[in-house]
Amino acid sequence: MPVSPGAPELPPPLRQDNLGRAVLYMIAAAVMLPGINACAKHLSSYSIVQIGWARYSGHFGLMLVAFVPTYGFAMLRSAAPGLQLLRSGLHCASALLMFSALTMVALTTATAINFSAPLIVTALAPLMLGERIGWHRAIAVAVGFAGALIVVRPGYSGDGLATALLLINAFVGANIQILSRKLSAYDRAITSNTYMVMVGFLVLTAPLPFVWRNPDNMLDLAVFVAIGIFGGIGHYFLVSAFEQAPATFVSPFNYLQIVGAAVLGYLVFGHLPDLWTWVGAAIIAASGIFVLFSERRARLRR
Repeated sequence: MPVSPGAPELPPPLRQDNLGRAVLYMIAAAVMLPGINACAKHLSSYSIVQIGWARYSGHFGLMLVAFVPTYGFAMLRSAAPGLQLLRSGLHCASALLMFSALTMVALTTATAINFSAPLIVTALAPLMLGERIGWHRAIAVAVGFAGALIVVRPGYSGDGLATALLLINAFVGANIQILSRKLSAYDRAITSNTYMVMVGFLVLTAPLPFVWRNPDNMLDLAVFVAIGIFGGIGHYFLVSAFEQAPATFVSPFNYLQIVGAAVLGYLVFGHLPDLWTWVGAAIIAASGIFVLFSERRARLRR
């Protein structure tokens, strides 16, 4: 798609840290982003294609309204469009995998397993990023995967298909994060986010006429609208937080989404996570945070 010749350059990343504002943004993201999955779970009687389309179309619409008047099609100016398309396609696949699993498991369980993706990134880093990992990070990854097994407890819940979908989704999510790392050397965050929602919207629009079902009631219609709003505003808060403070400070707050999912799961669906789900989620979070700070120390030594 051509770029508007008069479009202004995208703004440079913010230079001055504001830790308090970053924390507030992450708390807001921890409320909004689990709302995507809560909406999807509520709408589980509809096709996942229709749910995914609502998620991406609402998010894409918000981005167009918020950013096109200022930046025009400069948002699509990418130095690596092939990688952008690959990452965006994987993000769409990840959303469909998650929405499928949510028909079978609790919101907190799905969210906790999804957060094993950063540990998979660490495990794959030597092969895909050429990064070396020490024995301490290797142990943290193993402990984190043990936490994931505690959450799903294979054979205990009987949701073998859901477990498989969640673990596949975590692997896909890891590859998305690896591609995001690579793309950060080429494109700005706003460009990556624009491609992410635009591709998801276009891919899911094609099969939509074959699976579309009119919402059964006004509540379902409102939830279809809300899922895109949660996605758009939630990702805005997430990106804004990383602009306000260093990634090593902000990233651990991502795990607040597990708490947000637990609260929504209880309020909306009456699902209260059991003790082992909390134990497993805490192990995953602790392992992920340990890996983050280990990477920071390694960078400082280099």
